[in-house]
Amino acid sequence: MEVFYSGRQATGDRVILSQLLPIALLPVPIALLPMSILINLSSVLPQPTGLATYSLNLLKELRGIDADIVGPFELPGHRFHRSPPDLTAEYGLKGHLKRLLWTQLELPRLYYRLAARLLFSPIPEAPLGSRCRWIVTVHDLIPLRFFKRLSPARLYNRYYIPPVLQQAQHILCNSKATANDIIHFCHIPASKITPIPLAYDRENFRFLELPTQNYFLYLGRLSPYKNVQRLISAFAALPHQSDYELWLAGPSDQRHLPTLQTQIAELGLQAQVKFVNYVTYADLPVLINQAIALVFPSLWEGFGLPVLEAMACGTPVITSNLASLPEVAGEAAILINPYDVGAIAQAMRQVATEPQLHSQLREAGLARANLFSWEKTGQETLQILQRYLK
Repeated sequence: MEVFYSGRQATGDRVILSQLLPIALLPVPIALLPMSILINLSSVLPQPTGLATYSLNLLKELRGIDADIVGPFELPGHRFHRSPPDLTAEYGLKGHLKRLLWTQLELPRLYYRLAARLLFSPIPEAPLGSRCRWIVTVHDLIPLRFFKRLSPARLYNRYYIPPVLQQAQHILCNSKATANDIIHFCHIPASKITPIPLAYDRENFRFLELPTQNYFLYLGRLSPYKNVQRLISAFAALPHQSDYELWLAGPSDQRHLPTLQTQIAELGLQAQVKFVNYVTYADLPVLINQAIALVFPSLWEGFGLPVLEAMACGTPVITSNLASLPEVAGEAAILINPYDVGAIAQAMRQVATEPQLHSQLREAGLARANLFSWEKTGQETLQILQRYLK
């Protein structure tokens, strides 16, 4: 019987050696093995979520790298391996737990069978204790900053992610702020972390030269750290506030929606504050373009993609002076203390009533957004991956 090492196929009486022996005992020198990477997209939905946007745009730019893809839906033009369909966020906590089990047990088997040299995951998940080598991306550690003691998200970030990062070959993240959180919360040396900014869809998010309407816009979830309650209070404090509306666009979360609805009723703003629960990807640029400003006073962000997308649409941005948001906005937005309701209200008033400021922010935002591209993000990512494939 001929015994050989190959991740691609087994014919006749040939046996895949990685199924028989631990990787460390293979007789073939590692320099002679295929320089292949396994990209794990088992958590990615086909819908345009933040994770899908990052993963699929990045994949387009990883040209010239020998890769196998594992995920719940096929990607034409790639060597593809299907993961179970019920491992994604749409299956809730059950799907999350099933994915962690699959990652621990099945993913390393695929890695060995394919003779992969490196595993890349767009989220910080990997088969702990295996002989796989991996690089992962950390988007944020917000559950460790704003946590509920027994929250599954906190337990996941507190007890699973740190060992994944400690065992990683290298770690990617979206901002210097997230890199600092990784150092602080997970005790990882800075030399092991590379911040690479995200980008945006230039074909979808662009200046449309549409007339500005009378609404301020917020894009995102309703979680407490998003600071929507202070945003509503700031809107209520606007002079001539009855001339404007505040549109809150994003998924309707019944855990937080009743609190906000009560606040709106107490302030008498039912006719002016609107919840826009669903906007198609194609319609989102129109919604952004016609807003007076995007107001994004989040207490913490790993990156803050709505800020970049709004700048790309030429919409003035008011955002926080904390975490990654100054990294994204630079000097092209009004940066406010998100804990100061008066400061948020003042910035909203200025943008709404000062045409010259509105125009300046539009031009500065367009110029700033032009500095970000998926090509640049992909090339920087590719350089890191190739370094650890050598």
